[in-house]
Amino acid sequence: MIQVPFPPSRAALLLDFDGTLVDIAPTPESVTVPSGLKEDLLRLKDLLGGALAIVTGRPIAQIDHFLPGVPHAVAGEHGVAVRKSPVHDVDHRVLPAVPADWLSGAEEIVARYPGASVERKRAGMVLHYRQNQDAEPAFRSLVGDWVAEPNGFRLQDAHMAIELRPLGVDKGGAVRELMAENPFRGRLPLFVGDDVTDMDGVRAARQMGGDGWLIPDDFPDAATFRRWLHDLSEGHGWGA
Repeated sequence: MIQVPFPPSRAALLLDFDGTLVDIAPTPESVTVPSGLKEDLLRLKDLLGGALAIVTGRPIAQIDHFLPGVPHAVAGEHGVAVRKSPVHDVDHRVLPAVPADWLSGAEEIVARYPGASVERKRAGMVLHYRQNQDAEPAFRSLVGDWVAEPNGFRLQDAHMAIELRPLGVDKGGAVRELMAENPFRGRLPLFVGDDVTDMDGVRAARQMGGDGWLIPDDFPDAATFRRWLHDLSEGHGWGA
């Protein structure tokens, strides 16, 4: 199992949510928070002097719903919205609007393929085909006609989904923004995720002198990662 090469007094944990802290579910709304996870995270937050954050593709309000009162800071929608502490307001980036015909085209495909869905975000959207994989070719044909970058967006694959995200916003930037604030400032970031969208966070953490890991490359699955977190919360697996 991975050993953290420094003590909790020098570390900050920045964690993805779906597929990392919780198992991937058929829909974003149907995830369940495993028993004991909140307690492990709260113990870790105490060990880390508060330096625990969630960096997710979800809106911040959803993290507040699933993990109320747990993280010190949350970066939502890949860094589109950032709340640097429980008492801070949410900072929102000024972002381009999704063209109306892109959204209507996606909704037309959803109407033809029951189980497919469009997850609308404040800046962008996610086209999900996990529940009906026949929708994937239609979605890919649709997005192939979009002129994404000149409109201020980029397209990225995710778990059985295609994400439309604003240019210049990613989890690496969110990690750097949070690490500039107390109680994260001066610590070494440890970032863990499970998706191609998490690679930006991994790279940022490593560039800042910390480390980053991915599921399944470094942990076989989310359950194994949660067991590792539990051991960390009990003081095991930290370096001197």
